Amino acid sequence: MSNAIEADVIVIGGGPSGIAAAVELRKRGVSRVAIIEREPAVGGVPRHCGHPPFGMREFGRIFTGPAYAARLARYAEEHGVDIYTGTTVVGVESDAHLQIVDARGRATASAKRIILATGVREMPRSARLVSGDRPIGVFNTGALQAFIYLRNLVPFRRPLIVGTELVAISSVLTCRKAGIKPVGIIEENDRPTTYKPFALFPRLCGIPVHYGTHLEQICGTKRVESVRLRMRDGSTREVECDGVLFTGRFTPEATLVRNSHLVLDQGTKGPQVDQFGRCSDPSYYAAGNVLRPLETAGWSFREGRRIGNIVADDLAGIIPYTSSTTLIERADGIKLVMPQRLVLPMSMRGLEYLQVRVDREAHGTLSLTAGGKSLWKKNISLLPERRLLIPLNQIQVPENTETLRIAVQAQL
Repeated sequence: MSNAIEADVIVIGGGPSGIAAAVELRKRGVSRVAIIEREPAVGGVPRHCGHPPFGMREFGRIFTGPAYAARLARYAEEHGVDIYTGTTVVGVESDAHLQIVDARGRATASAKRIILATGVREMPRSARLVSGDRPIGVFNTGALQAFIYLRNLVPFRRPLIVGTELVAISSVLTCRKAGIKPVGIIEENDRPTTYKPFALFPRLCGIPVHYGTHLEQICGTKRVESVRLRMRDGSTREVECDGVLFTGRFTPEATLVRNSHLVLDQGTKGPQVDQFGRCSDPSYYAAGNVLRPLETAGWSFREGRRIGNIVADDLAGIIPYTSSTTLIERADGIKLVMPQRLVLPMSMRGLEYLQVRVDREAHGTLSLTAGGKSLWKKNISLLPERRLLIPLNQIQVPENTETLRIAVQAQL
């Protein structure tokens, strides 16, 4: 029997955004909607986040991650979404054609539209340029949670946690549940990346947090024995531990985009899209954290639902298409902007916001300009990885504008 897949819309990725998009399409009357998921079950990252809170806005109650993932799976099944698990997309081709692989071998998949909802991944040790051998006991958050919640294995007892993004709190919760007692948390910057109230949580758990501290070396041959740290004052310190847990520094899981004809944005590291979530090939859309790192499961769900509605509108012929778009340029200090292109005239059927992140602490006026003329501005005080939203309905872009520019003018 052939393992080829044909549908009206194919969603690549069965996390919150992918499932929300698929269900919305079914609610809008799209007959054949399929999700392709490489894991053995849908649900995405929440499958191995064994702690709350998930799902309050989506389903009106609070779930743990695995319970939320199971509810998402039922949600898709209840609405007649076809789900193909254990199936990996290995190639993205023009005009909504895919190359896939499953247990039966290689095959093709085709649709009228395809939605990329492949999520994000954490930066591995190799990309962080930390010296030392490769002993057992070096993990990122996702791998740790998969070990504990999916395999019932405990890889270490006294790890050092690296990073203070919100996911570090998830790491601490996972460690507590498994009886793991971290020796500390380190952060290269002088303040936590996440919001300060969240940063109090490790201290309440008895875990020391060291700011202005850099991980120089992981020591150990067969397994982690200690780490060498460069402290804020320039001194070095060796700390005994049996593991290192890297957290955060997310990047979109955009390998399919990088190896395809689709345009990759150098700011987000995900696909370049317009305000409809539409990629450079208009038969492809994107939703969720593949658009930019990193938002919560709830945000991704709502974003997926909106993209599902947009794709349904597109299939009905009511989404404007033009080969002429306005590009948004980033000035120095702006890490990313999404969407990166705007189709004129503006339509309220697309995404609600222009999403912006800075790459360093910024104080001043954030402005969006066209040919030197201000279209929108706001005084800001912003840290890296903090979300800033510009309502698209507040922007009036002149016709025939080729380029917009977003910049921060620092306070004097």
